[in-house]
Amino acid sequence: MRRTLSEAIASRPLFFEPAPPRARAPSARAAEHRERVVRLLRSLPRVDAVDIPELVDENHDGKPFYRSGEVRDFAHHIEAESHCEAIVNKVVAHMQSHDELVAWARDTVARGIRHVVLVGGSSRYIPYPGPSVIEANRLAGPVFASAKGRVGNIAIPQRTGEAHRLLAKTRAGATFFTTQILFDSGSVLAMVREYDGLCRQAGIPPAAVVLSLAPVIDQADADFVRWLGADIPEEAEQALLSRDEDEGQRRSIEHSLELWETVQTTLRREGIEVPVGINVEEIMSRHLESAAGMIRAFAQAFERSAP
Repeated sequence: MRRTLSEAIASRPLFFEPAPPRARAPSARAAEHRERVVRLLRSLPRVDAVDIPELVDENHDGKPFYRSGEVRDFAHHIEAESHCEAIVNKVVAHMQSHDELVAWARDTVARGIRHVVLVGGSSRYIPYPGPSVIEANRLAGPVFASAKGRVGNIAIPQRTGEAHRLLAKTRAGATFFTTQILFDSGSVLAMVREYDGLCRQAGIPPAAVVLSLAPVIDQADADFVRWLGADIPEEAEQALLSRDEDEGQRRSIEHSLELWETVQTTLRREGIEVPVGINVEEIMSRHLESAAGMIRAFAQAFERSAP
């Protein structure tokens, strides 16, 4: 029996983030991709939630160009056909007003989607028309809470002062954070360690931090994750990239499991109370099976080291 999202984020959640449907993609192609994701979810031993990203480009003025289609339709079908709870991501910076955000939240709940990750703009220097993430949490949070849903945000471990941002967003209603794709443990350990201390000082329970990992097999994958904002150390890139899909998958899984083992061992040794889990991303639709292999590996690893 699947855990609810609320149960999962309290103890080692395992998410899957499939590639979203592309904007203006033929309906038949989008339906085929959705069916592949559903079949995969039915075959996996464990997935606590399906996290659907919204892919947005911005021009120099911050105007959005949506690379993904309507993610709520995709999420609704995935949840209905797989019985796995869905989360949709929404970039709130591009909304034209606070009222538009609240209307979007109500419409999302009406479509049967109860969980959301609210995301800010990509640049601190652009005066976006929409609310900040903290404002969005406070505005949309009650709408999703009324449907017994959860609000999450994005964490960027490499960003200076990120632990303080996490604390502020937790105070505003965030109950989990998904990170950018990670390739080393140092920055996320530093962030989680500081966030744990800040939550203790504030006397509030920490939100879950879900570490995003992905199969990165060739140069096109590496270039794409850099476009997403991830930092790939040269050493990690050399260790991961391969011309062979199977070999690349093996390397990605081994590297990701080693990262996870380092994180969980450190957190346990230091008595850190922040719940930490894994979000496996399918950054390219051609890597669906590679992502599935990574999810299976983490499901087994979680089973072996159950808290």
